[in-house]
Amino acid sequence: MVNVSVYVEGGGPGKNWRIKCRQGFRGFFEKAGLAGHMPRVYPCGSRDNTLKDFRVAQSETNSDEIPLLLVDSEAPASSDRSPWQHLRNRDRWERPEGARDEQAHLMVRCMESWLLADVSALESFFGAGFRGASLSRRDDIEEIPKRDVFNQLYSASRNSKKGAYDKSLHSFDILGQINPARVTERSWFAKRLLESLKELLIPT
Repeated sequence: MVNVSVYVEGGGPGKNWRIKCRQGFRGFFEKAGLAGHMPRVYPCGSRDNTLKDFRVAQSETNSDEIPLLLVDSEAPASSDRSPWQHLRNRDRWERPEGARDEQAHLMVRCMESWLLADVSALESFFGAGFRGASLSRRDDIEEIPKRDVFNQLYSASRNSKKGAYDKSLHSFDILGQINPARVTERSWFAKRLLESLKELLIPT
């Protein structure tokens, strides 16, 4: 039996925000078909802290423990390159000793990109006044610049029942409600992450 731990960028300072981060990813992974075979999710806060925590876990790992790194790409990333190559080029991060290609994953260009993939979930969450028709319908959400992702979410939600999108208030609640199938249809890296988790956690 293999245990998988996902060290994820996010959660910010404070216990409550990290709890919400963990709950959001749990809901997302369960909807993706991992219920009963869940990875452990460790919200690590900042980008650098996430790498640091992953490095520690990787140095202490054994054959029954597999840590994964999950961070924003922050910039265009190519499916032709390993995430480790992207992180080396952009952040000057070196792959920890013994870490494999499939242990690094990207939320491109940010986690909010995934939210744009499920307009119906956003409409349900924000309620009356949400302008889902204004959101990008491009097939590849990974190509939408980070600033545009946040601007679209803010603009579409500012007159909604819950008010304008606020990362600290809304992000992880929405993450737990979106449909992973809609995300993987429009995000190659999200599909890669979920396929890796299923391969590691679900017996064949």
